[in-house]
Amino acid sequence: MNWLNEPTYWSFNDGSLHVSTDASTDFWQITHYGFARDNGHFFYRVQPGDFEAGVCIIGQYRDRYDQAGLMVRVDAQHWIKTGIEYVDGIQQASAVVTRTFSDWSVRPYQLAPERIWLKLTRQRDFVEILISTDGQTFDLLRLAYFPPDIPLQIGPMCASPDGAGFEVLFTDFYIKPLLNHE
Repeated sequence: MNWLNEPTYWSFNDGSLHVSTDASTDFWQITHYGFARDNGHFFYRVQPGDFEAGVCIIGQYRDRYDQAGLMVRVDAQHWIKTGIEYVDGIQQASAVVTRTFSDWSVRPYQLAPERIWLKLTRQRDFVEILISTDGQTFDLLRLAYFPPDIPLQIGPMCASPDGAGFEVLFTDFYIKPLLNHE
């Protein structure tokens, strides 16, 4: 695994990644806000072909736009990030699809879950994002086009665009290749 924008404080023990996000970090491209940021924290490996990835996330979100989740990425102009984003004091299930410009969608969790689970499936020309608050029942959050036949960077991501940083723990991260379009 490699870092894009390694955080100042992080540890990896017994398969769990703990990160203290740095302030003023984000992934975003232009839409609505007019700026481009590519300095969020991303712990990734390169994965060719079709695959499923998953993770459990426990975040101590406190400032606007604190975020943690999974990311798939080709480069600064082509990526998807998904997970929890803290907006207006509420944890929001969030997905941002970026193909030159970022496209953001959210769904609020009025009762802030202690943890969430994500499953991200890349098959052929799409990425499917599923989210769960119990690790058993998953709901569709987003289905999006993503260029086929390109090896992707995949892994946990987190950022603190407006705040001083927060603590996040990623557990049970996995990537498994999908054969014959399972």
